[in-house]
Amino acid sequence: MTTCPCGSADYDACCGALHRGARDAETAEELMRSRYSAFAKGDAFYLARTWHPRTRPDDLSMDPSLRWTGLTILASSDDTVDFIARYVDAEGPGELREHSRFSRRAGRWVYVDGDVG
Repeated sequence: MTTCPCGSADYDACCGALHRGARDAETAEELMRSRYSAFAKGDAFYLARTWHPRTRPDDLSMDPSLRWTGLTILASSDDTVDFIARYVDAEGPGELREHSRFSRRAGRWVYVDGDVG
């Protein structure tokens, strides 16, 4: 059993099932957790698949020097999630704070955009 990057005890039963396509996220928060884990695992395909096409960037290349180290959910509602994602890069430890917006598209949750700060 491998610990999930989002903080759950078991990656395969948690975000791993979403990454493999075995099931879809049931809530915006679950999708946000799985997207954090995809960043931590370097899974650009999953990130593209779960990003609204209207706001998805053309290039989803990931910085190989960036290592995601932890996630804290501050608040969530039906279609928003406030979180802190911690990381380490060439300059040392840091954190990303975001108020993320999600919507349902064709019955699935997708990330729309967020306010960083």
